Amino acid sequence: MTPRTYTHPSVLDGIAAGASWADPTMDPTAIDWTPRRAVAAIPFPLVDGRPVNPYAPTGIRYGRNELGHWGEQQCADAIVTATDTYGCRWLLMVERGDGHGWALPGGYVDPGEDPTTAAYRELAEETGLNATYTAPWAKTLPARYVPDPRASDEAWMVTTPVLIRLGSHVGPLPDVAGHDDARRAAWIPADDLYAVVRHLADTYTGVVFPAHRDLIAHALTH
Repeated sequence: MTPRTYTHPSVLDGIAAGASWADPTMDPTAIDWTPRRAVAAIPFPLVDGRPVNPYAPTGIRYGRNELGHWGEQQCADAIVTATDTYGCRWLLMVERGDGHGWALPGGYVDPGEDPTTAAYRELAEETGLNATYTAPWAKTLPARYVPDPRASDEAWMVTTPVLIRLGSHVGPLPDVAGHDDARRAAWIPADDLYAVVRHLADTYTGVVFPAHRDLIAHALTH
């Protein structure tokens, strides 16, 4: 069986537009991998000068699928929970603008940016909630691989989760529709992952972004 090769047209459009999120080269062997591997959150091998996802196979052996960077792309995600006056727990989520469902607020870590800072920045950009100095409890967890449906064997996502607990602060969110990468933000009932999945399906005909299912399940049970 011939290994599948695929790079999404949106990546090619990003390259043509000079977007910072897309490596301009179509040949990963032309990249100097020494500095990238030195700062990688999770070590990964090279085979014939090409990066290999340490959690391959994904079904796409060559190319970048829907991701712009070759190799590891570091992201940060904010896992924000709060309780209402009845003691019920809620999780802050955003509907992605790319059609991949509902996700945790988060995104790319900019070059030289601390992942925790990136998580708070993305939270503010996607939900309008600035919790940098107001959250009563927060904890940054170790970076981890996420099974992103946009990944390939040569381009993948690693995220740093930041747990943020707001206590009894479940309030209205600013209207951020169409801003950044999120269509809208909402508080979702979150006794457990099943409650999240059920509410998204019943209320929004939505689904949980596959890369965040395990993250959410772990955060809600630990």
